[in-house]
Amino acid sequence: MSVHESTAPADAPDVPQMPAPRVREFTANSIGGGLALLLGLLGLLLGAGMIATATTMTGSGPKAGLIVAGILVGIAAFLAMCGLNTVAPGEARVVQLFGRYRGTIREDGLRWVNPFTSRTSLSTRVRNHETAVLKVNDAYGNPIELAAVVVWKVEDTAQASFEVDDFLEFVATQTEAAVRHIAIEYPYDAHEQDGLSLRGNAEEITEKLAVELHARVEAAGVQIIESRFTHLAYAPEIASAMLQRQQAGAVVAARREIVEGAVGMVEAALDRIAERDIVELDSERKAAMVSNLMVVLCGDRAPQPVLNTGTLYQ
Repeated sequence: MSVHESTAPADAPDVPQMPAPRVREFTANSIGGGLALLLGLLGLLLGAGMIATATTMTGSGPKAGLIVAGILVGIAAFLAMCGLNTVAPGEARVVQLFGRYRGTIREDGLRWVNPFTSRTSLSTRVRNHETAVLKVNDAYGNPIELAAVVVWKVEDTAQASFEVDDFLEFVATQTEAAVRHIAIEYPYDAHEQDGLSLRGNAEEITEKLAVELHARVEAAGVQIIESRFTHLAYAPEIASAMLQRQQAGAVVAARREIVEGAVGMVEAALDRIAERDIVELDSERKAAMVSNLMVVLCGDRAPQPVLNTGTLYQ
C-alpha cells in the first residue's frame, strides 16, 4: 500500500510544477438552521395573519397598508428561509456571494447562511478511480499493459471548485499521465542485479506513483490516499517470447543452484573420505570420482549403474 506523506522524499521522481493556488478553503459564516427555520415560519405566519386581519377591516387606507405590510413580511420571511441548507455527512457546501468565494460549510445538519449567496454541493467522501488498461513501452522499449487504481478524496473544496475546470476529469487525466510516466521510467523486468523493475519492486514503484500523483493533483485540492497497480503484463504480441525468456532464465538459475549444491556435496564427500582414511585416492581416482558424482547429481535422468569387473585403470 502506498500512502502519501505530506513531505515528498528527497529521491522523488521528476514531477510537474503546478501553479500555486489562488484561493484556499476557509469556514463560511453560518448559524444553526433550527432557529432560522423557526423565525422564518413565524414570519410567514405573521404575514398571513396581517393579511387575514386586513380583510376584516373596513377602512381602505389601513386595510391596504396592513396587506402591503403582511406581503412584505411574508416575502422577507421566505427570502430568509432560502438561506437554509441541509448538509449531509461527507458533504460540503461551497458558498459564493456574487461570484466571490465566501467559505465552505462542512458541519453537517441544518445550517443557515446569507440567502443571497449561492451554495454548491461537493462530496468529500473517499473515492476511487481505476484507469483503463494502458499500453505503453517500458524503459527497455518493450510494450506492456498496465492499469492502476487510485483512492482519493477532496481535501480543499475551494481549490477543487475554482482552481480546475472539472476536478473529476482532472484527477482521471492526471492519474493516467502519472501511470504512463512511471511505466516508461522503469522496465518490466530489470536486467541489472540492483535495478528497479515494475514486477520485482511493486512497493517502491507504487510509492513513487503516489508521490507523483500528489504533485499532479495537489492544485485541485485532492489528497491521494493510496495507489496500486491492478494489472501488469507484457503486451500480447511479445508475451509468448517474454515467457520463453523468463522460463529460460528460471532454468539457468535452477541449473546454477544444482551445480553449486553438487560441487559442495562432492567437496564434502572427498573431505570425509580423506578425514576417515577410508581409501587413498590419487589425482586420477579423484577425477573419476568427481566426474561420476557430478553426473549423478546434475543429471536430468536417473543414472544407470555400470559394474566394473576389472581395476579402476582398465
